[in-house]
Amino acid sequence: MTKQFWINLPVKDIKRSKEFFTQLGFKFNTQHGNTANSVSLLIGEKDVVLMLFDEPTFQHFIGGQSPIAHNTTEVLLSIDAESKEEVDALVAKAVAAGGSSTHVPYEMKGWMYGSVFSDIDGHKWNVLYMDMSRMPKG
Repeated sequence: MTKQFWINLPVKDIKRSKEFFTQLGFKFNTQHGNTANSVSLLIGEKDVVLMLFDEPTFQHFIGGQSPIAHNTTEVLLSIDAESKEEVDALVAKAVAAGGSSTHVPYEMKGWMYGSVFSDIDGHKWNVLYMDMSRMPKG
């Protein structure tokens, strides 16, 4: 069975994308995946791998054109936060680093709080705080 899971995304400029995610506080995989055409990030406590590939490399892998993320939402990448304040702070960092957000943060179902931002290539990120003490039992 599968031992690992990783995500691959196309980006316009590897160097610029690395700078963007550095400003957000993401950590980088120093063991592999970092070339002139790619960068490898590690996300969360389980170190899920997010590979960013320049568009020509990504298109070679898929054998065709990659979607233009600014025009569509091909996937919603969700990450957790430890508080509502951390949700707001991460979205603010993303915007300050060159990303964008027109999303108004809000509380959902009385126990979740979240907001969405787009990175510099238009990929959508959902930042979510879940207050597990208020999660409905059932």
